Amino acid sequence: MSEAIFDVQAVVGDLAAARQDWRNAQQRYSETGGRELPAREAMADIMQGLRGVLFPMRLGPSNLRQENEDFYVGHTLGAVLQALHAQVRLELRYNARHNDAASSSALDASAVHIVRDFAEALPGIRRLLDSDVVAAYEGDPAARSVDEVLLCYPGILAMVYHRVAHAFYQTGVPLLARIVAELAHAQTGIDIHPGARIGAGFFIDHGTGVVIGETAHIGRRVRIYQAVTLGAKNFPLDAEGKPVKGAPRHPTLEDEVVIYAGATVLGRITIGRGASIGGNVWLTHDVAPGSHITQATARQDLTTH
Repeated sequence: MSEAIFDVQAVVGDLAAARQDWRNAQQRYSETGGRELPAREAMADIMQGLRGVLFPMRLGPSNLRQENEDFYVGHTLGAVLQALHAQVRLELRYNARHNDAASSSALDASAVHIVRDFAEALPGIRRLLDSDVVAAYEGDPAARSVDEVLLCYPGILAMVYHRVAHAFYQTGVPLLARIVAELAHAQTGIDIHPGARIGAGFFIDHGTGVVIGETAHIGRRVRIYQAVTLGAKNFPLDAEGKPVKGAPRHPTLEDEVVIYAGATVLGRITIGRGASIGGNVWLTHDVAPGSHITQATARQDLTTH
């Protein structure tokens, strides 16, 4: 009945034509007729499993007991790596089709290598996350325990996803990395590009509205608050007037920097060790180590630059 009333078949036909027009324009032709790209839903399931693998007694199943911890981690990790391998292969095959590169067997070998390297990186990721949890607990007087921090703080959830996404980014699957980053963004309101390099003991307090760009470099024991932006002041362009991909354009924060709520830090500038940037400051120049920048000093600096 609904099909007759709403002429569903006509809409289906028009949608098919629109898809075909897009595929023709983009020169996209599936060799198998199946899915060409990794799936956001699959990556969400993989991340759910990885959260349990990294923190089994706190982010794993509620009925897990310590005597079964290693069994759970091994079983879950095996399933996660198999699922991840399938998604890595999709991204590598997609890239190869569009760049006319590598044979099928070489791509499969690369996928295995990437997933193996990622698995070997997991203990290091866990240790980095432990440092983030401790930094949040020690940096927030409202935190009653490290367990509360891990279970409740959006900044820590964002860092769980970022540490994993950055590992994907480094191993050559940037699309998977970006999917993971956007899963965290959707859940927390914290937008960290997977290319951003972030040292140990990083604490995002409250977190909503934080933006950290691709080429940002953040040192150890850095703390930032909600609505902070570490962004680009401008974009270098190529001969055709298009943005140059991957060019350094975001700030460097040295160790022990603090940036308060609403501050905007733009461009390839350096905030020196131990400096603090006050709330709602707009900053586009280097800051010396140990400096304290407020709105008043920032306005004064603007008149002298």
